[in-house]
Order: sequence, then C-alpha cells, then structure tokens
Amino acid sequence: MSTTMTIRLDHELKERLDQLAKSTDRSRSYLAAVALRDYVEINEWQIREIEQAVVEAEAEDFASAESVNKTLSKWGTDLD
Repeated sequence: MSTTMTIRLDHELKERLDQLAKSTDRSRSYLAAVALRDYVEINEWQIREIEQAVVEAEAEDFASAESVNKTLSKWGTDLD
C-alpha cells in the first residue's frame, strides 16, 4: 500500500528529476520513492552498525594488539 507525501524541491533539483524521469521512462514519483527507500536503508544499516559497535566496545570486545599487527603486516605496516 502506498501513501502520499508532499516535499519541496529547489527548481534545479526538480528540473534534474524531470530530466531523469524522461530519460529513464519513469515517473518522478517512482524515482523519488526509490531514492528515499535507498537513503533510509543505508542510514538504517549505518545506525545498526554503530549501535552494534557500541555494544562491542562496552563489552570491551576489541581486537588484540597481536591481531592488529598481523593484519597490518599484510600491508607492510607494523605498530611496533
């Protein structure tokens, strides 16, 4: 089920959206919905990752110095 939402765009962005809609044979509404869905999904993912990292940090779940040095040595870098 879909719902309606009104947004304000500056003139230049609306023109660009119109051109993209014409070039892709899609509606402005379709393109805007896809862009918003992608934006929300990316930001939801980022927030989940940050929250998980905070949980790990609070549990002091960090890589050991040995593990970090082993990884860095693959790139020719060492912490020592």
